Amino acid sequence: MKVLVTGGTGFLGSHAVAAMARAGHDLRLLVRRPDQVDGSLGPLGVAVDDLVVGDVLDESAVSRGVEGCAAVVHAAAIFSLDRRRAEEMRRTNARATELVLSMAAERGLDPVVHVSSTVALDRYGGSGPDLPLGDIKLPYAQSKIASEKVARGLQEAGAPVVTIYPGAVYGPDDPYRGAQSEQLRWMLLGRFPTYPQGAQHVVDVRDVATLIEAVLQRGKQRRYVVPGSHVDGRELYAAVSEATGRRLPHIVLPGPVIGPSVWLIEAVQRWLPRRWHYPADREGVQILRRDTRFDDSAARQELGINPVPFRQTITDTVRWLIESGRVPAHRAPRLAAR
Repeated sequence: MKVLVTGGTGFLGSHAVAAMARAGHDLRLLVRRPDQVDGSLGPLGVAVDDLVVGDVLDESAVSRGVEGCAAVVHAAAIFSLDRRRAEEMRRTNARATELVLSMAAERGLDPVVHVSSTVALDRYGGSGPDLPLGDIKLPYAQSKIASEKVARGLQEAGAPVVTIYPGAVYGPDDPYRGAQSEQLRWMLLGRFPTYPQGAQHVVDVRDVATLIEAVLQRGKQRRYVVPGSHVDGRELYAAVSEATGRRLPHIVLPGPVIGPSVWLIEAVQRWLPRRWHYPADREGVQILRRDTRFDDSAARQELGINPVPFRQTITDTVRWLIESGRVPAHRAPRLAAR
C-alpha cells in the first residue's frame, strides 16, 4: 500500500515508518527539512526516498503528498508541555489535522490514520468505552482536543478515519530527545528529585508503531488506545532504579504541594532561551492528577497488540540514553557491566 506519512521524522513517526517499511508498504514522507530524514530513520535501518518537501499547514504541499497514495498516517503535531510554545501549538495542531485528514478523505484515501493522544482524553471521573474528551484547559491538551474534534467530525460523516491514542511514550531511538527521554535523563543525573502524585497511561514507542501498521486496513473506522501500563511516580522510579542498579532518592508530592514550585519554574523559564527547558510543567502535573485509566483491550484483542513490559521499556530507553552519549555510563552501572 502506498502510504503518506506526516511527522515521519519525529520519535513516534520514525518508528511507525520503520514498522510500515518492514511490513512492505511503499512510503512517502511529507517533511519540512529533508536533511532530517536520514538522521531519524538511519538508526532504525530504514531509508525513504519519496519525499514531498513542504509544511503540513501548506495546502499545496499536502495535496502533492496525498496524490497517488492509498492511505495516510498523520503523526505530525507539535508536542510540548512547555507553555512558551502555546501559541505555536494552537496555530498548528488542529489546523494540520483538519487539512490532512479532510483532504485525504476527499481524495478517497482509506484508511486515514490519525495519531492522537490520551492527553485529549484525560479527565477527572475516568474514561469509558466511548472515550469522552478530556477536561485539561492547558495548551497542549487543548490543541489535541481540538484535533480530536476534527477527526471525530469526519468519522461521524462516514470518513474511514482510524484514531489511535498513545499515552506518555518511552523507548529508544528518539531523534529529538523528547519529553519522556529528557525527563529520564534528568532523573539519571540526579536532578529530578520530586514527582507529582497521580498516574498516567504509558506506552512503548515500538508498540505505537506496531499498532499504526496494524490498522492499515481498508474499510475500518475505529478508535484504539495503544496498549500500555498505568504508571505512577513510585513505579517509574522503581523501574529506573532496577535498570540502572542505583537507588534514586525522590519524593512524590501531591499536586497542590508541588504546583507552586512548577509555576515558579515556568515563570523563570519564560525569560530563558527556548532550548533551556527543565521538564517540570504545569500541564504534566494536571495529567497526573487526573489519574485517568484507559481500556486498551480493543487493540489487544482485535489486533493482537501485546505491549512490551513497562520495565523492559525503561531499561531499553536508559540503555539507549547511555549508548547515544546522552547520559554517562557510570549513571547506570548495571547496564554498563553487561
